[in-house]
Amino acid sequence: MRFSSVVSAVFGLCIGTTLSSAEQSNLTTPQSTQRILAGDFKPAPVFENTNLVRTINLEKGYVRETTNVLVTNIDKSPQSEYYIPFDSDLVGKIGGFDARDKKQAARGQLEVSIAALADVLDAQTPSSKSIHYYIIHLTEPLQPKDAVTLSISYHIQGALKPLPVSIKQDEKQYLTYNFSAYVPTVYPTIKQKTKVKFPSADVPKYTTTTGLTSASDPEKQGSSLTYGPYDTPKIPPGTVYPVAVRYEFNKPLLTCSLLERDVEVSHWGGNLATEERYWLHHDGAKLANHFSRVAYSTQNYYINAGQMTTSALRELKVPLKPGSVDAYFTDEIGNVSTSRFRPNSIREASLELKPRYPLFGGWNYTFRIGWNNDLSSSLRKLQTPPDTYILSVPLIEGPKNLEGIQYEKLVFRVILPEGATNVKYQTHGGTGVPSLHAEHSLHKTFMDTLGRTELKLTTTNVVDEARDVTILVTYQYSFLAGLRKPFTVFAGVAVVFVVAFLVGRVDTSIGKRKK
Repeated sequence: MRFSSVVSAVFGLCIGTTLSSAEQSNLTTPQSTQRILAGDFKPAPVFENTNLVRTINLEKGYVRETTNVLVTNIDKSPQSEYYIPFDSDLVGKIGGFDARDKKQAARGQLEVSIAALADVLDAQTPSSKSIHYYIIHLTEPLQPKDAVTLSISYHIQGALKPLPVSIKQDEKQYLTYNFSAYVPTVYPTIKQKTKVKFPSADVPKYTTTTGLTSASDPEKQGSSLTYGPYDTPKIPPGTVYPVAVRYEFNKPLLTCSLLERDVEVSHWGGNLATEERYWLHHDGAKLANHFSRVAYSTQNYYINAGQMTTSALRELKVPLKPGSVDAYFTDEIGNVSTSRFRPNSIREASLELKPRYPLFGGWNYTFRIGWNNDLSSSLRKLQTPPDTYILSVPLIEGPKNLEGIQYEKLVFRVILPEGATNVKYQTHGGTGVPSLHAEHSLHKTFMDTLGRTELKLTTTNVVDEARDVTILVTYQYSFLAGLRKPFTVFAGVAVVFVVAFLVGRVDTSIGKRKK
């Protein structure tokens, strides 16, 4: 996204009296907040799912579920809270939760909160069957007999398992996923169906239902399965029908247990320095035998010719903004010379990474990458209030592969110049924006006095789709604060000269001792 379009989108929030009023509180409101419910709480059956269509996308290394549901208020009073249940063993794997009113999509995401039962929070070892709720808050209360169409999407991490768990080096990798043919819900559902999308048509095993429909179920078309449609007005809410699918996924199943991403702003140097540190793990099928470099070299010939695929990670491609320079790729040993950087000042630059060794199932790889950009492409100065700047940076950049990457934890640090004050942030664009925990601190580096201002954002359960999310940081940086660094450098050099002069004045010669 071009910086000008981002700034214009946020100008209404940041200019004039609007920004002045926002200075008293952070610009970002967390997407999800925790609520505690009574131990015997059950959502009232005030809604009816008149028609529900769920799509489960298994084309990447994580699960993406999207549900479009026509919701009707069957109560006698207006209702504004729609509950979605999740088992407690699943809720910790969910990220990127996004809910919208399809007829009012321009208004953006609906407010979402998370609720848990009090006895679940108090228990030291909660049962795997205990329930948490995502609560969607409608913009306006839904009147009796009125309907609204909700579009709900989220991703699930760590839900895909290899089967078999061990394979030979030249064998295909297959994954399994378990779900319910009936969508878990607390409301009666009149009609529903589920469509499952696979990366290929190679789906050797899947559950077939009996008695749910008059026709064969599921219906297979190319690389997708369709369960239903089912007429379920008499099926009690919460009823499940277990379904399992096994499909080919001969690609890396990548999980980054921790991504540390630092963005450092230098006004004097006019530079935006970015560094990312990855702790990467391949969650796919492990090797049944020892790794053979000879066999892998033979495989590479057919892979490069497009006649074969492999579940091993061979390379990562990192798209960078136009004008990116000074890219580097290092690991625990040192510089990795197998990388290739393609700079471009007009189009997207590219950093191609080849690890020191191919990454197979169960293997780990830790590395870091970094690059520089011209600060003017990401920073603008606002007219009011005075000495106020706005910085636009993506939440995630990094590798962009077809199989995707899931991040268990993301630590994003924005390091501002020394003396920057009144730091605020907000998110812009993207879907399923993760809930961010913000901390403010000082980051001490060379020739600093008090330390640079640091904004630290932490979140969990993020996938590479979050690269569409932009972080907008506003801060004040006065002219006098900008003189702090050159004055510190001048004072340091002056002290060195004075000390050298005084040391030079000391008489260290050996003379005769007076009697």
